Amino acid sequence: MAEALRKPFGGHFLYVLRENPVTVLAFAMLCVILFAAAFGPMLAPYDPLASNAMNALRPPSAAHWFGTDHLGRDVFSRVLVATRLDLAISVAAVALSFVVGSTLGSLAGFYGGWVDAVIGRITDTIMAFPLFVLAMGIVAVLGNSVENIVYATAVVNLPFYIRVARAEVSVRRTAGYVEAARLAGNSEARVLALTIFPNILPPMMVQISLNLGWAILNAAGLSFIGLGVRPPTPEWGIMVAEGATYIISGEWWLALFPGAALMLAVFCFNLLGDGLRDLIDPRKRT
Repeated sequence: MAEALRKPFGGHFLYVLRENPVTVLAFAMLCVILFAAAFGPMLAPYDPLASNAMNALRPPSAAHWFGTDHLGRDVFSRVLVATRLDLAISVAAVALSFVVGSTLGSLAGFYGGWVDAVIGRITDTIMAFPLFVLAMGIVAVLGNSVENIVYATAVVNLPFYIRVARAEVSVRRTAGYVEAARLAGNSEARVLALTIFPNILPPMMVQISLNLGWAILNAAGLSFIGLGVRPPTPEWGIMVAEGATYIISGEWWLALFPGAALMLAVFCFNLLGDGLRDLIDPRKRT
């Protein structure tokens, strides 16, 4: 039975890849990012925290592919190791905001009334602030630890999931298949969780992929202004901030390579949305 269920999904996955070359590129980039996150610390040719004043500010070479920074640390090793931390912050923050936001949005769209009004006002309150400024305020109050960065990023992402889930559930709560589920004797909670919610996942997948890229940018931005991960921890935002002061003196590689890694990660997640939607959407599996 399990084999029978796996085969259709595998065929559908290959079909999606054949029909959309951009999705192939996105998944290939995602595999590279996941590989770097999983095995980066083992593959790094140098200790990312080890300084060597004799090798400070060396340009890219065969010994140091991305050059060295002002403390003589290997930039390639630091960029490689930083992938795990940045990806972990992004995935944790988006997962938290997806679970909480989709739950609140689904309840608001399904029950309406005072439930919708209360959740709607909470959403409006969060969106009344510039989101990055709100994240800065949360981290400044709670402290700039990795956990607090995750919480701050999750909070500012909540309105996106609440609004998408509310809109999708509101449209589907009176659909024919939903009424059929009610007539079959299912409770309201079961109808919402098992009948409606799986059908709102395709647009949510697009939102998740976009928010993954935005969460990485948010974490890097907080680190860039000194409210994120603390040095000397390898992190793309910190590396860009440290390298920015050396651009004017000609050490371009310090900011270029971590900035390029950040750009490619965001680009990958932005491209990934359509492919994830096609994979999850049951209407596409025909």
